[in-house]
Amino acid sequence: MDLGVGGWLVLASSLAVLGMAVWAVTRLFPAAPEPDAVTLLDARLAAGQIDVDAYRRLHAELAGPVPARSEGLR
Repeated sequence: MDLGVGGWLVLASSLAVLGMAVWAVTRLFPAAPEPDAVTLLDARLAAGQIDVDAYRRLHAELAGPVPARSEGLR
């Protein structure tokens, strides 16, 4: 396959433009960060999948002790 100098330049510049386009799209639309374990645990409590006692036990295992029961939690 003999492209010559001009063909190689066109090929190289096309690949460079494609690479810059991919880079620009990844910068404009970054992936959403993965939620951490405590955030997932909070969501499970809010959705009613676990009760407050299970929440406190699991939270203590993940991040240390949780303060005493507040009035908003049942």
